[in-house]
Amino acid sequence: MSDQEEGSDAQNVDSPKEIEDAFGTINIPVPAEEVPESDQTEDCESELEPSSGGREKCVEEMSDQSVSSLELNDVEQLMEDVTADEQVSYSPGDGGESLAKSDNAVQSAEQYSKDSLAFLEKIKAVKESLKTSMKDSSATVKVVLLPVGQEIIMPFKVDTVLKCLKDHFSSLLGVPPYVLQIRCAGMIIKNHETLLQHGVKPQDIVQVEIFSLHPDLYPIKRIDRSSDASQIITVRVQTGIDQYQEVAVEIIKSDFHKPFLGGFRHKVTGMEYHNAGTQTVPKKIPEKLNAFCRDTQTVFQRRKLQQTTNTTSTQMTKIGVYVSNMTDKLVTPGKYFSAAEYHAKRLKAVIVIQTYYRRWHAKVVVDSLKRQKMLRLQWEAQEELRKIREKEEWMKLDYYRRHNPQTKEDFELLYNALELWRQEELARINQSFTGAERKAALCELLEKETQIIASIGRHRYIAYTANQEASIQAFLDKCSAPKIWRTFDGKIIEMDTQFTIRARELQNIYNCIMLKNISQDERLDVLLTLKHTVKEHECKLTQEILELIDREVDLMMRGVKHENLEGLRKRIATLFFHYIKTPLFNPEVARHLKVPQDPLKFYKKIYFCLSCQLYLPSTEFAVSSTSHHIYRCRHCINLDNETQKRESCLKYKSLLQRLYYSEADYEDDSKIAFLMQLQDIQYLTENIWASQSVLSAWNDLNDLVMVRWDKSLEWSPWNCILLTKDEGTTHLKLKSVEEGYEPLFIHKIKHKHFLAKNYFSQIPVLASFLLGDGEVDEIRKKHQSEPTSKIIDIHRPSP
Repeated sequence: MSDQEEGSDAQNVDSPKEIEDAFGTINIPVPAEEVPESDQTEDCESELEPSSGGREKCVEEMSDQSVSSLELNDVEQLMEDVTADEQVSYSPGDGGESLAKSDNAVQSAEQYSKDSLAFLEKIKAVKESLKTSMKDSSATVKVVLLPVGQEIIMPFKVDTVLKCLKDHFSSLLGVPPYVLQIRCAGMIIKNHETLLQHGVKPQDIVQVEIFSLHPDLYPIKRIDRSSDASQIITVRVQTGIDQYQEVAVEIIKSDFHKPFLGGFRHKVTGMEYHNAGTQTVPKKIPEKLNAFCRDTQTVFQRRKLQQTTNTTSTQMTKIGVYVSNMTDKLVTPGKYFSAAEYHAKRLKAVIVIQTYYRRWHAKVVVDSLKRQKMLRLQWEAQEELRKIREKEEWMKLDYYRRHNPQTKEDFELLYNALELWRQEELARINQSFTGAERKAALCELLEKETQIIASIGRHRYIAYTANQEASIQAFLDKCSAPKIWRTFDGKIIEMDTQFTIRARELQNIYNCIMLKNISQDERLDVLLTLKHTVKEHECKLTQEILELIDREVDLMMRGVKHENLEGLRKRIATLFFHYIKTPLFNPEVARHLKVPQDPLKFYKKIYFCLSCQLYLPSTEFAVSSTSHHIYRCRHCINLDNETQKRESCLKYKSLLQRLYYSEADYEDDSKIAFLMQLQDIQYLTENIWASQSVLSAWNDLNDLVMVRWDKSLEWSPWNCILLTKDEGTTHLKLKSVEEGYEPLFIHKIKHKHFLAKNYFSQIPVLASFLLGDGEVDEIRKKHQSEPTSKIIDIHRPSP
């Protein structure tokens, strides 16, 4: 046979073997009724990647129906092609094969080998497509834990039974698997079912819900997921023209900062390339658990000498050898001392060191004392300067208030100073003169006193006029002020309303009316503006204002001087101010008028003054805590004080104000201190504490304060002490009264407290803080006037 024939024979021999191998690797599927149970399931690997562990489980899964059908159709088609080729290649003839047809046999063998190779290539293509479909069979599953509502996104294969998913979450939640239930689209999924059976395809996104059948015994809680847990997102990728595919992408979060370990940059393109170490997160070394064994609890001691050998020798003089002794030293033993002598020597050295240390410590202490003394002296000097400065400022203020009185207290100071001067002059006249000379001096004194009183009255009238004008301007400013509020970022917003704009217009007109030293034309313009403003409303007030305006214009046209028109202009200004205060013409003024809302309540608070014979509201009467009846109003009391006693209560007002401020700083809800009135504090200061400090006997009321005796208790007339400002500050620093004062001084203070109790217990309001309910009733009965009994005669009709 030729070489070609031998080659063809070899091919004929080898090709059947290849065909057998190829057919041996193909599993032709059969109908479900004929396939055995062992062939219906196949082993596959399902990689479940949880955030906590990353465990892998191998489970038995049902075969994918779509993949099985594809494999069945492809293999059947291939088998049909092979069968057809065999029929063509090995078709039997009518008779036997002869040697004359050997060429046909060779050609048929070659054709058969080519068909076999094509069949093998198709088989490989089918296997590759099956592997690709198995790799891409994962879907994105959004697991919702009920009832906590936590969502967990993870990849899951569509052909894997859901028992794996249930086992995975059973380990994460610490709940038995039989308690968990999976629900998808409102349907309960069983353990042996897959997502593919419910219509979920690879690369799809599906949401399932996991809940507990026994929420009381096995509740579902939130799963703590670390920050480096993976996350699955779906990315839409364009695969062709008008063709898109959704791909699930896993994002791995890590807090690890990858170090830059070098790289290079392309000189032409400028592209930077990093080494692999900067692109890969290093593996985390698992933490070792605490291991306790015998080796970690046993101490091993090893002793090993580390001394090296050093060979030495001594050369001596002998026969044949001469060694010089010029450098030799003669060593003699010293004085021997015992252990007691050694310790005594050390003790002496310690005493020397201790002496020097004590000297240094004494110098430090002395320097500290000197420094403290210097600071103390500086502080005392500063306090003296501060006191002198405050005294000078107070004297300047007092001098200014006497020469420029503005308030009621300032005029009380003037009348008090006048009374003191009168008493001094009266004492001097009584000592120096007698008879007619005394009477003449007294008349002269009376005349001077009258002149001073008249001067004070003129100052009072000027101050009253200035204060009235200032109060009117303040009232108009309040009415015309815009609405102001603060925003969340600290900015201030102002807003004008139609009422505030109206009030501002009226204020401008009033200010123009009050202007002086203006020309006649300007005055006529102001009156014309006022006339047009008032004409808007018709009433008796506006008619009177219009008549006065016409009268002033007529007088100005006749050439009347401005000095003669002052009274008329003042009447116009007063009437226009009443016009402004009317809410009908100026609605904004209603918010600032002190008008009672309920007139009946206002009528109930009206009292009769026995001195001026007027009915006044209760605010015009000064009522002390010890008074039981109302006799005179404030004006009558002040007038009586100016004519007779001429006392100044400014110092007592300052003392009471300091008491209010000090008690407000405690913030312990004290009440008695705020019930004290001016007459009460004056009685307490003058009659109980003799208007002086208990410790230093300082009698200047401007420097005195009334503080608590026991600071742990509420202030009251029976728990107070009158001291200077410095003494009061030091007193409040004491932890207990018994440590700071002697028993005799404490007994003295207790006696004053007892006197205060006896006086202020008459007041029912203060007695409720001091006594019991029965004692309070007795005090009220004692000070309550007994009603007079009336006899009523009843006349019955005669029968």
